[in-house]
Amino acid sequence: MPCATARVLFPRRLASAERMMWITPGRVFYAGLLGEPSMHTRGCLTVHVAVEAPLKVCVAGGPWQSAEVAVVPPGTPYRVACDGRHAIGLLVEPETVDPEALPELLRASGAVHAPDFAARVRQRHAWMVAAGADLGLRPADFDPLFFGAPLAPRALDPRIAAVLERLRAEPSAALSAHECARQAGLSFSRFLHLFREQAGVPFRRLRSWKRARSLLHHVTSAPPLVDLALDIGYPDSSHFSHSIRQSYGLKPRDIVAGSRKLRVIAQGAPA
Repeated sequence: MPCATARVLFPRRLASAERMMWITPGRVFYAGLLGEPSMHTRGCLTVHVAVEAPLKVCVAGGPWQSAEVAVVPPGTPYRVACDGRHAIGLLVEPETVDPEALPELLRASGAVHAPDFAARVRQRHAWMVAAGADLGLRPADFDPLFFGAPLAPRALDPRIAAVLERLRAEPSAALSAHECARQAGLSFSRFLHLFREQAGVPFRRLRSWKRARSLLHHVTSAPPLVDLALDIGYPDSSHFSHSIRQSYGLKPRDIVAGSRKLRVIAQGAPA
């Protein structure tokens, strides 16, 4: 009786037509270049899915793990690598979901054994590629498409919800915690405590993330990087480069260079 031959997975890079990004106010789908395996931190819930060969992930300085799926909670430092240097990513803004009601997969940290989920994400990606310009997607379609159902929203204090909306709508604004505390009618210390409790991450980290996230809207039509840095709220190119690399594991110029053939569907882009 012949022996079964084990499947050998080799690194695969995404073809130009497969590289895409779908941005909504609360979610991002990305298929393309993976950052360097340097330690970086995002203010959102991040799910990495291997294109084919397994990913390697190191969360909060722990050991390297290998898997098809890696989940990183908001505000958690991590490293991720893949021999093919391409991967699929799903980003979920922390203030938009109830952490206690998340599916078990999304409450994990690090490598996750989820072959069905990985297959689903890759199938949905293939469908998006094949559909071309006729996707007709809405922001509300994101969760059912990839997670199978809408993720339960977080119940927010109206005062914090107003601040979060301002951070989302004005990511380049130099909003201070003191100013936002006054807007919310709270003492400074009470505001910081309530904001972290409500949003899932500290104020400064979420503010930094929203600004870094706004870069995604400009990657395919970016002006000179110095001008782009100022346009999205960074005081200088050095601060810009450090913040972007801390969020994505790539320098701004590498992100822009790697996005030249990226298809971007942007919904709810900041002004």
